[in-house]
Amino acid sequence: MATSIASVHLLFLVIMTSGFPFHKAACIETEKEALLKLKQGLLDPSHRLSSWDGDDCCKWRGVVCSNRTGHVIRLNLRSLEDDGIYGKFGGEISHSLLDLKYLNYLDLSMNNFEGTKIPKFIGSLERLRYLNLSAANFSGRIPPQLGNLSRLIYLDLKEYFDLNAYSDESRQNDLQWISGLYSLRHLNLEGANLSIASAYWLQAVSMLPSLSELHLSSCGLSLLPPSLPSSNLTSLSVLVLSNNGFNSTIPQWLFQLRNLVHLDLSFDQLGGSILNAFPSRTSLEKLKKMGSLCKLKTVILSENDLNGEITELIDVLSGCNYSSLEHLNLGFNKLGGVLPNSIGNLYKLQSLLLWENSFVGSIPNSIGNLSNLKELYLSNNKMSGTIPETLGQLNELVAVDVSENSWEGVLTESHLSNLKNLKELAISNNPLQPNQTLIINIGSEGIPPFKLKYIELGSCQVGPEFPVWLRNQNELNTLILRDGRISGTIPDWFWKLDLELDQLDLRYNQLSGRVPNSLRFTSQSSVYLKTNHFSGSLPLWSSNVSRLNLRNNLFSGPIPSDIGERMPMLMELDLSYNSLTGTLPLSIGTLYGLETLYISNNYLSGEIPELWDGIPSLLVHVDLSNNNLSGELPYSVGSLMFIVFLTLSNNHLSGELPSTLQNCTILSNLDLGGNRFSGNIPAWIGQTMPNLWILRLRSNLFNGSIPSQLCSLSSLHILDLAQNNLSGSIPSCLGNLSAMASEIELYRYEGDSTVLTKGREDSYRSILYLVNSIDLSNNALSGDVPGGLTNLSTLGTLNLSINHLTGKIPKNIGQLQRLETLDLSRNQLSGPIPEGMASLTFLNHLNLSYNNLSGRIPTGNQLQALDDPSIYRDNPALCGRPITAKCPGDDEALNPPGGDDEDEDEDGAEFEMKWFYLSMGIGFVVGIWGVCGTLVVMESWRQAYFRGVYKMKEWIMLVIQLNVARLLQWKLNLGRSQSRN
Repeated sequence: MATSIASVHLLFLVIMTSGFPFHKAACIETEKEALLKLKQGLLDPSHRLSSWDGDDCCKWRGVVCSNRTGHVIRLNLRSLEDDGIYGKFGGEISHSLLDLKYLNYLDLSMNNFEGTKIPKFIGSLERLRYLNLSAANFSGRIPPQLGNLSRLIYLDLKEYFDLNAYSDESRQNDLQWISGLYSLRHLNLEGANLSIASAYWLQAVSMLPSLSELHLSSCGLSLLPPSLPSSNLTSLSVLVLSNNGFNSTIPQWLFQLRNLVHLDLSFDQLGGSILNAFPSRTSLEKLKKMGSLCKLKTVILSENDLNGEITELIDVLSGCNYSSLEHLNLGFNKLGGVLPNSIGNLYKLQSLLLWENSFVGSIPNSIGNLSNLKELYLSNNKMSGTIPETLGQLNELVAVDVSENSWEGVLTESHLSNLKNLKELAISNNPLQPNQTLIINIGSEGIPPFKLKYIELGSCQVGPEFPVWLRNQNELNTLILRDGRISGTIPDWFWKLDLELDQLDLRYNQLSGRVPNSLRFTSQSSVYLKTNHFSGSLPLWSSNVSRLNLRNNLFSGPIPSDIGERMPMLMELDLSYNSLTGTLPLSIGTLYGLETLYISNNYLSGEIPELWDGIPSLLVHVDLSNNNLSGELPYSVGSLMFIVFLTLSNNHLSGELPSTLQNCTILSNLDLGGNRFSGNIPAWIGQTMPNLWILRLRSNLFNGSIPSQLCSLSSLHILDLAQNNLSGSIPSCLGNLSAMASEIELYRYEGDSTVLTKGREDSYRSILYLVNSIDLSNNALSGDVPGGLTNLSTLGTLNLSINHLTGKIPKNIGQLQRLETLDLSRNQLSGPIPEGMASLTFLNHLNLSYNNLSGRIPTGNQLQALDDPSIYRDNPALCGRPITAKCPGDDEALNPPGGDDEDEDEDGAEFEMKWFYLSMGIGFVVGIWGVCGTLVVMESWRQAYFRGVYKMKEWIMLVIQLNVARLLQWKLNLGRSQSRN
C-alpha cells in the first residue's frame, strides 16, 4: 500500500518538475561543476559514476534535468541490491550540492556513509519535494534544519543510522522540527530513536494537515495517547506504529480516522480487548456508517497481549456494504472464543492470520465464501472438530496452516480438490492431546491439483502406508510426516522424485527398511528420522545437511570414517539408541560448525581419539554415554571452549581427568559416572567451572577427600559422588550450595541424567532442572554429618549411606522441608532420632538401618506413614513403633501395681456390657408380656382385638377380588376389539 502511494507521488513529481518536452535544454555549466565536486567527495568502489564525464551532465547516470530549462531537478544515487555490500557509495557529501538550486528530488538511500552525520545544509535545498536518506549509514541526530523544507512532500529517514556508530547523540531526536513541513504527505522515521518525543509525538504530527502516510515503527515511543489533540489527521491513510512497546489499550481515536486504509500496531504490548477501542456496539455501528471501518484494507495487531473475543468486530466489519478488508493479522495474542460465521462475508479478504491465540470451536463453513483468500493461518490455537469441506472451494488459496490444534474426523480429497494454487499445507494435532484423531484419507487413485512446496502432517493418522498421493509432488522443499502412524518401507518412487529438500521429518513412525543416499538437500537443511525402525548402514547425504537426527532406530555397522568430509556442514548429529559398532571416526573433529554430538546407547568401542586436537570447537552438547569406550579422556577436550553438557557416563574410560578440562569454563553438566576414572577429584572443578549445575562422578575409582572448592559452585543442584573410594570428612561448607537453598531461578534447561532417588535410579529430562540431590553414598567418608546441610531448604534427596560417619543426626534436620529421600543407613551414627524429622512432610523414603541410634522413635505426621520396621533395622538401642522393641517403662505402663486407669476402663466396660445385655432381655420379656398378658387376662380386650383382625382380613380379601374382576373384564374387552379388527 505504502509503495503504491509513493509511486503516485513520484509520478506527480516527475510531471510537475520535468516540464513539457517543447525542446531539450543543455546542461547548466555551474551545475555540472557542482556534480563533479560531489563526485570527488564520494567513494565509488563499483565505479557507478564512471558516466559522469563529458559536457552534457543531463545524460549522466542518476541525473535528471528539466527539458525546459536544463537545470538539474533530480539526483538519484540510491544503491541497488545488485551493487552488493562493497558497491555502495561512501565518503562525504559536498557543499556543492547547494549549487543545484532547482533540485527537487534527492535519493541517497541504501548507501554506506560510515557514520558521518547528515549534512545540515540539505535543509537549505528549499525546492526539495522528495528526500530519501534511508539505510544510508549516517549517524548523529536528525538535523532540525530539515524542517526548513516547506515544499517537501516525501521524507524517508528509515534506519538512516549506522548501527556501529549509533552514539548517544542519535538518541536525542525530537520532532519539533517537523512543524515547518506543512506540505508533507509521506513521513517515514522507522528506527529513529524518538524516545524524548514520546509525550508529544502525536501532537507534532497532527500539525501536518496533508499527511497521508506515517511510519514510526521501532522509534522508542512509550506513550499512545488516548485522544487526538486535533482533527488535522483527516487525510491519514497509512499508520504504522509497530514495535514501540506502548503497553496500553487500543485508543478510540484510531478507528475514527475516516480515510484510514492501513493500520499496523504489531509488537506494541497492547492489552485488553479490541472492543475497548469502541465504547459500545452503537459506536461500532456509527463508525461503520461513517465509513471509518469499511475503508480499512489492512489491520495488523499481531504480537500483542490482546484478549477477549472478536465476534462483534467481525460482525460489524462483515456488515459493511463495501467491506474493503484484505489483510487481517491478529496472530500471537490471547484472543479467544469461536470464529463467527460472519467471517465468510469479508469477501475481499486475502490473508487471515489468527495463529498463536486461544480460539476454540471449529472452522465455520462460511470460510468457503472467501474466494479471494490466499493465506489462512490458524495454527497453535485450541480449535477442534472437523475441518469443513468448504475449504476446498478456496481456489486462490496458496498457504493454509491449521496445525497444533485438536482436529478430528476425516480429511479427504474433497477438502483439497479445487486448491490448484496451493503451495503450503500444514495440518497437525497438538501432540499433548492424543485423544483427538484426525485421519488423512486421500485416495491413492486421485491426483491432487496442486504442486506443494511445503507439507506438514503431524500427530494425525496418515498411514498405515506411506501416502501414495505424494508421488506427483515433485516440487517439494519441505516434507514433514511426523507421528503419522506410518509403517512399512518408503516406496521406491519417493526416492526417485529427484527432490531437493530443506527439511525431511519422518520421526515417530514405524517406518522400516534401508535409507538410500540418493536424496538431495539444499544448504542448511535438516533430516529427522528418529524413532522409527530403519536399519542397515548409516546414510550419508549431501554436504549441505546441517542437522541429522537418526536417533532410536536399528542402524548398525560403523560410523563412516569420512563422515566429516562428506557432511562438513553438520551442526547437529544425533545417532543415539542404535546398534552402531566400531570406533569414533577421527574426521568428526573436522566438523568445525558442530554444536551437538549425541552417539549414546550404541556399541562403540576403542579410545576417544584426539578429535579436536587443539582447534577451538563450537560444540555445546556432547553425549557419548552407554557405550564401550575405553582409555583416557583426550587432552583435546580442553578445546571445547563452548561446551555446556559433557556426558560420558557408563563406559570404560580410565585414568585421571586431564588438566585441560578446566578450560571448559562454561560447562554446566559434567557427567562421568560409571567409568574407571581415578585419582583425586580435581579442586579446579570448583574454581574454573562456576556455572556447573550437575556434577556426576559416581561409580568410579576416585580417592582422596572431597575438595572444599566444590562449595563455591553456587548453581550446583545435583552432586553425585557415590560409589567411589573417597575418604575424610564431608566438607561442612556444602551447606553453602545456594542453588539448593532457594527457589528455582535456574534456566529451565532440558538434559538427560540419571539420579538415585527413593531407593531407585530414575531418568530425568524435561524436569531435570527441578531435581536437587546430594549423593555421597558408598564411600569411606568419616566424621559427623555436617549441620550446615540442614540449610539446604530445597534439597530433595540426601544419601550418605554406606560410609563410616559417626556422631548424631543433626537436630535441625527438620529444616529440610522439601526432602523426599533420606538415606543414612550403614554408618555408625548414634544418639536419638531428632523429633524434627517428624515435620518432613514430603519425606517418602527413609532408611536409618545399620547404625547405633538409640532412644524412642519419633511419631506423628509423616513418620506415621513410614511404618516399615526395616527402616530402623539393626539399631539395637532403638525402641517404639514400628519396631517390636519396647522402650523402658512401656511394660509398667501396661501392668501398673494395683491396676491402672486402662485396666479400670476395661473392667468398667465389661461390667457395662453385662448390664446392657441383662436389661435388653428384661425389656424383651416385659414388652411381650405387656401385650400378650393383657389379652389373656382382659376378655373384652381379647374379643375386640380378634374382631379387628377379622375385619382387616375381610377388607383385604374384598380388595383382591375387585381387582381380579377388573383385570378379567379388561382382557375380555381387549379380545373383542382385536376380533373386530
